[in-house]
Amino acid sequence: MIALTVVLAALVGISLGLLGGGGSILMVPLLTYVAGMDAKQAIATSLLVVGVTSTVSTISHARAGRVQWRSGLLFGAAGMAGAYAGGRLGHLLPGSLLLIGFAVMMIASAVAMLRRRTPITPAPAPHRTPIGKALALGVAVGLLTGIIGAGGGFVVVPTLALLAGLPMPVAVGTSLLVIAMNAMAGLAGQVTTLGVDWKLAAMVTAAAVVGSLVGARLTARVDADVLRAAFGWFVLAMASVILAEQVHPFVGIAVAGLTVAAGGYRYACSRFTWCPFNRLSSRMAAAT
Repeated sequence: MIALTVVLAALVGISLGLLGGGGSILMVPLLTYVAGMDAKQAIATSLLVVGVTSTVSTISHARAGRVQWRSGLLFGAAGMAGAYAGGRLGHLLPGSLLLIGFAVMMIASAVAMLRRRTPITPAPAPHRTPIGKALALGVAVGLLTGIIGAGGGFVVVPTLALLAGLPMPVAVGTSLLVIAMNAMAGLAGQVTTLGVDWKLAAMVTAAAVVGSLVGARLTARVDADVLRAAFGWFVLAMASVILAEQVHPFVGIAVAGLTVAAGGYRYACSRFTWCPFNRLSSRMAAAT
């Protein structure tokens, strides 16, 4: 199982490198259902993987000038406080509840990926971050990261774009800095009360980092929108499996059914002009 875990971690890393984010959302299910870890150990190990891979990615973005340090450090410092508290709080919660929360995070992340084609317009005054809002949102995102073990990039990127007025490429690079800071603080909170298999964690982290570097090199050869959509549907399917196991089979079936229905509806709207969603979009465009 260790060899399979490492191979799958490398594949998750490749998806992370191709998509620029989101791949880490599969790390907790991978460690839970393939590596056989309990939920709390999987979350702690996932925080290590997220922290290291985000740090490596941050360095490459910083070299390209796509990191806004003031906004990132301000948001990240607040997030670290929340993440450390979340890491300490996480061990008090039942493992099944953590997995349910993670499944909800997976659904939110998948929906964000599927809607990612919609452009985010930055605020009109770039690089002037409202300190109070940044601190409040940073703590909230960090708390979620520390408890659940996911980076929350789908929340951080639009927040930095809308709140701090950062262009999207800079918001993506800066979000990686925030995620790295949050993940490491969350890990610090987790390991104070939880043992981690550091050997396996190091192997999984190394595989994910190598995979992310390979994925980054493959970016020009793959249609990112198609890959992101496929990955989003896959994450929704995984979330339905977790909910079926942790809550009730009916809940998982319901989520899977809604996923299939939404996928079919979206496919129909992409092929046929009579789709109601297309007519609604045309009316909204005409109104503006």
